[in-house]
Amino acid sequence: MRVLGSAAVVAFPSHGQQPTVPVIGFLSSRSPEESATHVAAFRRGLGETGHVEGQNVAIEYRWARGDYKRLPTLARQLVSLPVTVMVAVGGAPSALAAKAATATIPIVFLIGDDPVSLGLVASFNRPGGNVTGVNFVTGDLGAKRLELLCELVPSTGAVALLLNPNNPSSEVQTREVQAEANALGRRLLVLHAGTEAEFEPNFVTLARERVGALVVQNDPFFDSRRTRLVALATRNAVPAIYHIREFSEAGGLMSYGASLSDAYRQVGSYTGRILKGTRSADLPVAQPSKFELTINMKTAKALRLTIPQSLLLRVDELIQ
Repeated sequence: MRVLGSAAVVAFPSHGQQPTVPVIGFLSSRSPEESATHVAAFRRGLGETGHVEGQNVAIEYRWARGDYKRLPTLARQLVSLPVTVMVAVGGAPSALAAKAATATIPIVFLIGDDPVSLGLVASFNRPGGNVTGVNFVTGDLGAKRLELLCELVPSTGAVALLLNPNNPSSEVQTREVQAEANALGRRLLVLHAGTEAEFEPNFVTLARERVGALVVQNDPFFDSRRTRLVALATRNAVPAIYHIREFSEAGGLMSYGASLSDAYRQVGSYTGRILKGTRSADLPVAQPSKFELTINMKTAKALRLTIPQSLLLRVDELIQ
């Protein structure tokens, strides 16, 4: 087995025996090509605890590449190696697949939704069992993103919400955004895309329904295809808000959420602490302390939008 990102080779003993160095099973719903920055942040977190891939720890990677149905099989593959600890990143689908695969191997997740309501942990402070991790909180911010988008585009009477129907939290997220749309007096059009082939027809629907702005809800599948989504929003002149700054960096109009890179670093740090002997049940679920609002000024100008002073006073970064 070759360790990704290293020339080191780690030999796996026969089934049931422990490997010569601890092995991390890295399960992601995303793709390696577009996750490089975040995997590097994970490695930095590991480094904070003295663990270096290819030297004193090995990492076995499994990527679902946006196909959530593959996750249970990939999780079982990692359990059978065996691995010392499982890392489940890329949202609730990865975390749920990892938990279903093992009740004994420690699991560190990274999700944007409430891990208690998903059944991953008993509570934030006392996770219990073999599962803990980082709650990115971004799934709870759909209503706030709608509010910010309507502040930037006050003339729009209709706004769309794009979700992945394969995400187990999509129904809850829809209800929260719908409630905010009602409070703001906006008509909300709910759109779904579980495959890339569904992206373009949704933008055709936006034009037909005369929808003036778009909230792209958090989902790892969307993260992996952010360049495509941003390109479609640009081509169709649709003002859109996203959940992580990576979309704004790619040309998206605006984003609101916590730092995904820092969340991956936290996952790496938790993983390292478990490798040093800390029980996952003793590590409370971590949450971000800061949320960032970013606006891409070049995109705003192309859309002929004027940023109101109320947003300029709150923005954390203007991307030129």
